[in-house]
Formats: sequence, structure tokens, C-alpha cells
Amino acid sequence: MCCAKVGGVGFVRALENRLKKEIYMAGKYTPLEHYLHDLPASQREVMLSFEQIEQILGSKLPSSAYGYRQWWENEKEGNHVNARAWANAGWKVDTVNFGEKWVKLVRAG
Repeated sequence: MCCAKVGGVGFVRALENRLKKEIYMAGKYTPLEHYLHDLPASQREVMLSFEQIEQILGSKLPSSAYGYRQWWENEKEGNHVNARAWANAGWKVDTVNFGEKWVKLVRAG
């Protein structure tokens, strides 16, 4: 036998479930990407309350968005699908106010 069997049916199902979750998570932030992309090119900044972002997404932000600066980091690598949404639209996070629950984004260019 040339090759070892990797995982079997359980492994395949787990991998499929993980991929479905990753696709969903990437898709979850697509409405925000579209919203930012559709803002006028002359607009250099936008302030959004967390509630407004949730309305744009049609779902709640994760609890980490309400208290962890890292969630709002401008990283495009790894599993930071939220950050890819604003980066793909040409924006970056400038300021986050956790007390008043808003974020200020500015054009990245």
C-alpha cells in the first residue's frame, strides 16, 4: 500500500463542516464590505455605531467586538474575515470607542 488512509468518513465530515463555517463567516461580513465599497469616493471617513454595523450585517457582532481591540485590527491574514471586509473595500479602522460603541473607519489610500 502506497498511501496511508487519512481520517476516514469522520475526518471528511469534520473538514466539510469547518469549510462551511469558514465560508459562512467570510460571507457574514460581505454586506459591510459592500456598504463601505458603495460610499462615495469623496468620503474619506465614516463613523458607524456597533448597532448600525449589526443592521448592515443583519446579525449581531460577536461579543469580542464589544471589548477587544484585536477584533478591530486591520489584519488581512489568517481568519480575520471581519478585517478583510473593510480592507477589501479600501478602508481601515482608525478609532474604536467601546464605551459609546462606535468605530471610525478611514480610506486606506
